[in-house]
Amino acid sequence: MVDWFSNLELFPKIYWSIALLGSLIFTISMILTFIGGDSGDLGDVDSEIEGDTGIGFQFITFKNLVGFFTIFGWSGIACIDAGLSNPITILISIVCGLLMMVIMATMFYYMGKLNDSGTLNYKNAINAVGEVYLTIGANRSSIGKAQVKIQGALRELEALTDSETDLKSGSVIKVINVTENGILIVEQLNK
Repeated sequence: MVDWFSNLELFPKIYWSIALLGSLIFTISMILTFIGGDSGDLGDVDSEIEGDTGIGFQFITFKNLVGFFTIFGWSGIACIDAGLSNPITILISIVCGLLMMVIMATMFYYMGKLNDSGTLNYKNAINAVGEVYLTIGANRSSIGKAQVKIQGALRELEALTDSETDLKSGSVIKVINVTENGILIVEQLNK
C-alpha cells in the first residue's frame, strides 16, 4: 500500500489524501452519532449554533465541510481514473463538493424544522370547540374540566364559564378566552 501511494504522481496523491482523510473523519463522525456521542468531540463548532433557532440555513458547518472534502476527493479520483485533464478534474470535484454541501445544508435545515418545543400555548385554544368533562360551575363559581383539541392533541384542561347555569358533563363548548394562568373561559355552544 505504501509503495502504491509513493509511486503516485502529486496530483492523484493529493486527491487520494483528501478522499481518505475526509472518509475517515466522516466514518468517525457517523460512528459517534450512532453510539450516542456527538461529532462535537472532534471539535464541531456547530453545537454553539444549533441551540439558536434563529440562524436558519447553515451552509458552512463542520459536517458540511467533511461532506465537501469527502465528495471532492472521491469525485476527483473518479475523474483522474476516467483520464480527464487536471483543470476539468478540479472543476468537477469542486462542483460535486459544493453540491454535496448544498444537499446536506438543505437536509439539516429541514430536519431542524421538524423539532417541536412541546410547550403548550393556551392562546391556541381560543375559538376551539370541545366538550365539558367535569361540570363547570355557573358564573365562575367552580372550576371544571373541558376536553379541547389544541396544537393537534386532545387535552383535558381546567375551565370556567360566565354562563348563568352550570355546564354539565357532555355539553359542547367553545373557548372564548384564556386566563393568564391557563384556565379556559368557555361558553356553551348549543343552547
